[in-house]
Amino acid sequence: MNLAEALNLGCACQTLETARLREQLETEPALAGLTMRLADSHPHLFSRTAVFLDARVMAQITDAVAALERVIALPAWQQRALDRAPQIAGIAHGPAGVFMGYDFHLADDGPRLIEINSNAGGAFLNAALARAHRACCESFQQVFDPQDRLRNLDEAFVAMFRAEWQSQRGDAPLRNVVIVDDVPDAQYLAPEFQMARARFAAHGLIAVVADPRELQWRDGALWHPALPAGTPVDLVYNRLTDFYLQDSGHDVLQQAYRAGAAVVTPHPRTHALYADKRNLVTLSDAALLEHWGVGEADRALLRRVVPATQRVTAENADALWAQRRTLFFKPAAGFGARAAYRGDKLTRRVWDEILAGDYVAQTTVPPSERLVRVGHETMRLKLDLRAYTYRGQMQLLAARTWSGQTTNFRTEGGGFSPVVVLPATASFTDISPSQP
Repeated sequence: MNLAEALNLGCACQTLETARLREQLETEPALAGLTMRLADSHPHLFSRTAVFLDARVMAQITDAVAALERVIALPAWQQRALDRAPQIAGIAHGPAGVFMGYDFHLADDGPRLIEINSNAGGAFLNAALARAHRACCESFQQVFDPQDRLRNLDEAFVAMFRAEWQSQRGDAPLRNVVIVDDVPDAQYLAPEFQMARARFAAHGLIAVVADPRELQWRDGALWHPALPAGTPVDLVYNRLTDFYLQDSGHDVLQQAYRAGAAVVTPHPRTHALYADKRNLVTLSDAALLEHWGVGEADRALLRRVVPATQRVTAENADALWAQRRTLFFKPAAGFGARAAYRGDKLTRRVWDEILAGDYVAQTTVPPSERLVRVGHETMRLKLDLRAYTYRGQMQLLAARTWSGQTTNFRTEGGGFSPVVVLPATASFTDISPSQP
């Protein structure tokens, strides 16, 4: 057991203070009162306990993301992924897609890729949370963020959106961003939309949070009534989970995207190339990857990191049912653990639904655990890691802690947790966070 594992399982230290969190969340006047509102509406969104990670595991995650990006960039990969996606995924205007999310569980011998998300939420919230934890005490800061990257992370996020704009519009000035989701005020991460709007505004951009049904398509441009008169929508920060813009309420946005009239990020192509769960089946096919020219080093890395995954079909149904206790079943087009099932919990009724749908079966990798304090008691929660990336570069590593069958924000003591990567030379005496 390395130091990070020992701390995760043996230290229930708490490093989050409400006052520090308020300082990081309410950075603009428009965000005043956000901390109190979250405490009432999202009591289990933020954990008071950080997650520790060994530097070697961090390096393995970084290497895995780089290898995955190299494979996804292959023409053969892209052709296969786009051939099975709706036609709209074939459109390439230039943007890569903001906030890619690589989700990992930690096995005894290293990280395992659970899924890739093309629309990973929580980055703004996790950046603020990490800064609040970091402020706990001086000794903790030296380990938590030794290069002081968290301070300017929001600026890096805004720069990412500008880069997306420039990849499609060149040197034209970016004037506004419209953050789009269905009934945005009702979304669980709606507070993050407010944070993003405030961050954009602080960098001189007009920012609006909108339902896609408020958008208008006329004269070859996309419009929203909250923007200044005569100013069309420049960039859409797309938080929809209708990844291919197929719902009738998204017709206007789909028209604008097809025409390239607004920069949309993330977009259908990103989902097809990265987040379709059938891609995990392709990543598990070593012979196919070799045929495509993937080098031995990358194939070996992917064999270690990607749990074996296969399509659920009528032909292999009996074999998969017999092996179900070692498998996790996910819908090919799913997200956020919706309609995903642990095989050891399956009933025949749910199994019939899986067979009638489009599912993949992934070898189960049990999540690692984190000891947390709840009141005067301690308990172990499951944890996973999310690497937020842009064009293959790591921006932020965050964790989620929970109890139950799948990740959730309903567990007392759980929620988003910052990740502290311990240097290889760290010892127990180097870490002495306070325990408010």
